[in-house]
Amino acid sequence: MPTSTLLARRTSGSRFKTILWISLGLTTLFVFITSEVLLVTDYPMYHAYRLQVIADRGLLIPHTLAGIFALLIGPINFSSRIRGRHRTLHRVLGRIYVVSVFVGSFTGIALAWGRPGLPGTSMQAAAWMVCTTAAFLTARNRQIVQHRQWMARSYAVTFTFVSSRVLNLVPAYWSHLGDVLSAVGVIAFTLASLLIVDLCLNWHELTTRRD
Repeated sequence: MPTSTLLARRTSGSRFKTILWISLGLTTLFVFITSEVLLVTDYPMYHAYRLQVIADRGLLIPHTLAGIFALLIGPINFSSRIRGRHRTLHRVLGRIYVVSVFVGSFTGIALAWGRPGLPGTSMQAAAWMVCTTAAFLTARNRQIVQHRQWMARSYAVTFTFVSSRVLNLVPAYWSHLGDVLSAVGVIAFTLASLLIVDLCLNWHELTTRRD
């Protein structure tokens, strides 16, 4: 493959990563402002949910902390520069990420236990743990390409905790859909996130004809 083609592909990939992380960061900031801040200020639309959050704080605090750790570690460990210069940090953060995923998954299931949202939460947690376990095993076996692919899938599930809240301020969304449709929505967001990641991972093969 010509050097110019390789350089163009690397430049394009670097630009895509920059745009992607900026977009994810802005989305996270938007959700934090429109959901979490309004939750603290007892916004009328979230009043019932706020009372539920207070009642569930024993499980919700470790669940939230685990989710935040996973959300923040992802971009750091995806950085080629940090991974290349600080391998020990990469491994340590990777282990913290794995622990965070399992803590977040089990506390999430515990929070949903006995509620209509349990099927959606269980499916989301299962996908999160399976993708993360696959990422851990491929890293341990030094299957680096496969490890990165599974980490991308794992982080896609991680980010559904943000993306599924983007439409919170839209009337007739989660709080008005009903419990069953809300559970279906969680499953749909999880599957859509995994599908989008796989399309991106295979984009070159999908758009380039082999000579």
